[in-house]
Amino acid sequence: MAARFNERITKRLVDGAVHAFAAAGVRSSDIEVHWVPGSFELPQAAGHLARSGRYRAIACVGVVIRGQTPHFEHVAREAATGIREVALATGVPVTFGVITALSEEQAWERAGGDVGNRGEEAAEAAVEMGEFVARVHRG
Repeated sequence: MAARFNERITKRLVDGAVHAFAAAGVRSSDIEVHWVPGSFELPQAAGHLARSGRYRAIACVGVVIRGQTPHFEHVAREAATGIREVALATGVPVTFGVITALSEEQAWERAGGDVGNRGEEAAEAAVEMGEFVARVHRG
């Protein structure tokens, strides 16, 4: 699940997530990327995917960069809260790979730069949590 706002940076997160899923043994045919307008829309879209019953886990990626207004804080908070609520309500692991940065430079650093790739981290967490849930339900 990827937010189109700040798409150039988000594409790096998507690349990191796809790489991490593949490295964990997820078949390329089982990896889907769904784009939504922005990070605010991630929870709603993730909820639809989770309730479809077709996904073992969902990694959400996006980029929210602070501007001159408090809009940044509202979007980041609602995306985080919404993603958590989808995971709790559906039981499907939904992970938070949304960069919240003070500048575009910081965002690039977290999208495959010196600080790592938040998309890759979200995918790794999704795989681990998907395996956890499967183990718990196997008994």
